[in-house]
Amino acid sequence: MNHVDRASDLAVQWRKSSRSAQGSECVEVGGTAEFTAVRDSKAPAGPALLLAPSVFGSFVGSVKSGRFDLV
Repeated sequence: MNHVDRASDLAVQWRKSSRSAQGSECVEVGGTAEFTAVRDSKAPAGPALLLAPSVFGSFVGSVKSGRFDLV
């Protein structure tokens, strides 16, 4: 995992979940064949995490399976 200090410098198309409410606290993702970037939607010029696509895919799969659900 790497990071960049200014997510807005990345040449990616950022997108937010369609389930996100207007103005709520969300993350945005964007990517290339080399990485998937994740940033805070409230700070688009702030830092972003850069993940290998396979790592991001595993994370999303874990979220969908409920692995991180609080009971």
